Amino acid sequence: MAAQVKIPSPNMPFDVAVSSDLPPVVTEGQKILKEMAAQFPKTVTGLERQMMISDIMTRTDETTKMKLLALVNHFLTRMFGINASDIDMGGYGSQGYIWYRVYGSKRSDPSLGKYSQDEINVLIQSIVGERQRAFLFENRNLDFSHMLYMESSDFRRFRADAYFDLDQLALNMRAINNTLRPYKGLELHSNVTKVLSLAHTKEGLCLVTGITGSGKSCTLDSIIDANNHSVEGHVVIIASPIEFVHKSDKCIIRHREVGRDVLSFRDGAVQALRQDPDIIMVGELRDADTILAALEITDSGHKVFSTLHTASAVESIDRIIGETPPIEQERVRNRLAETLRCVISQKLVPSLDGKRVLAKEVMLGTPSVYAAIKNNNVSEIYQMIAEGTELGMVTMEQDLKRLYLQKKISMENAMNYANNKRRLQQLLQLQTTDSSSSRIGATGP
Repeated sequence: MAAQVKIPSPNMPFDVAVSSDLPPVVTEGQKILKEMAAQFPKTVTGLERQMMISDIMTRTDETTKMKLLALVNHFLTRMFGINASDIDMGGYGSQGYIWYRVYGSKRSDPSLGKYSQDEINVLIQSIVGERQRAFLFENRNLDFSHMLYMESSDFRRFRADAYFDLDQLALNMRAINNTLRPYKGLELHSNVTKVLSLAHTKEGLCLVTGITGSGKSCTLDSIIDANNHSVEGHVVIIASPIEFVHKSDKCIIRHREVGRDVLSFRDGAVQALRQDPDIIMVGELRDADTILAALEITDSGHKVFSTLHTASAVESIDRIIGETPPIEQERVRNRLAETLRCVISQKLVPSLDGKRVLAKEVMLGTPSVYAAIKNNNVSEIYQMIAEGTELGMVTMEQDLKRLYLQKKISMENAMNYANNKRRLQQLLQLQTTDSSSSRIGATGP
């Protein structure tokens, strides 16, 4: 959804008290919301109330809709002045306030005013179309993208998710960076780079995993960008929604948004086989059908990138196999062993400078890893990663230790973000008991 509403960039601090000196775009929007919310009878509740709001939004004139859109865009523009990654509003949980996540911490912003649940219901419905509202009511959730045009004639894109919270609409929007993290900033070993590059490796499955908000999409886009500027090929990106939009350079890059350009991840993956691709990026392996489709297109000799919501390489392998039907698991295990080339599991850890720093675990598909997957000895892979530093592999604990020794993160955060806290404790104990700094370095990545 694109809207050419240009608004100034508000940079008020979080702790500014609510006052009458709000910008006209806010006061005008608040007035419209109060007037519209006053129309709804208290006797109508739940989904019927949301559908009533939808009917009114359908009949609302374009001038009013643009003023409501300008209010939403004002809230979004504020994100860039306070370095926020996400904005949340609506639902019982928000208690009427607009919330922002800044460097990992989420808090409300009273300076933007307090809104009734119906006012936010109207506001959320005002930025989606009639068909999107119908989908939201049927599925109780809607993923979509939003575009904001700034004063500078630049634009910013947002990944949005609207959903229900105790019969009320809630909304999260995440800002999508206009610029990518440089691939070199990922600090990956040259062997890993060869596996990720189409110039060196033409096929195989490469995964970037982590919890929500760990920067998986940013890492994938950096990898795609590095290929785009270094090797000639065809890249098909299937995502929900499309986040960073790549400009074709040496590669021709197609962007297919689930729900808009293609019906599902699986359909997009299968259809991509008929589109002469070299690289297929499947935004997320979220179900058995998508997993099987990804393995199928990898088997056909293509290079496939995707993500999983897992915290480690071992957990990623278990998740892929466990998500498939029991009757398929042995076949999936064998196919995964043959096609898996790399798993990067990452976390964003609070740094000592008040920001966040990337910590990662990297597994490569070595012959020993291949054998462990095929023989159902996945638990042995962690030790293979720990002993594979010369090949470019690193455990999450080894990387956390590196960041701690570089004085980028605290010991407390290193321990909090470790997958294997006992192992990290052992690594850190070496630091305090070993007098030789060279020997300390030898135990890490």
